[in-house]
Amino acid sequence: MNMDGIDRNLLRALAKDASVSAGALGRRFGLSQPAAWRRIKRLHDAGLIKGRRVVLNAEAVGFGVTVFLGVKLATKGRVSLDDFERAVTAIPEVQTVQHVLGLYDYRLRVVARDISDFERVLRRRVMTLPGVGDVEANVLLSEERRPGPLG
Repeated sequence: MNMDGIDRNLLRALAKDASVSAGALGRRFGLSQPAAWRRIKRLHDAGLIKGRRVVLNAEAVGFGVTVFLGVKLATKGRVSLDDFERAVTAIPEVQTVQHVLGLYDYRLRVVARDISDFERVLRRRVMTLPGVGDVEANVLLSEERRPGPLG
């Protein structure tokens, strides 16, 4: 898709705050509300915008611990990957599942109420998943979100 500077500006603005209206975006970038809306729809239809979401404050809603898990599967193969992915996505505390290349096969972002809650999730849910071999945990101490190349 061919994008111009206005399209890039719209993407940057929406990446920063997806709740901003087409009218406000239009005023900011010299477009009418319908023209801004048509551009946003075109960007969405072309697959550049995958969706909109609300980012919750995990600590404020009772999940004060975030842990990144590196998971190495004991056995490899398409069936093992599919079984693991299907099972891990059913665990509500697992926020992201990333299939990665390197020391581990998967990287998981897990939230828990506290360390003992994380231990329960690890022992009763993660370690019982099909094909799990080695697991390495890294507790998140702080996080600074930075804008990406468009935001």
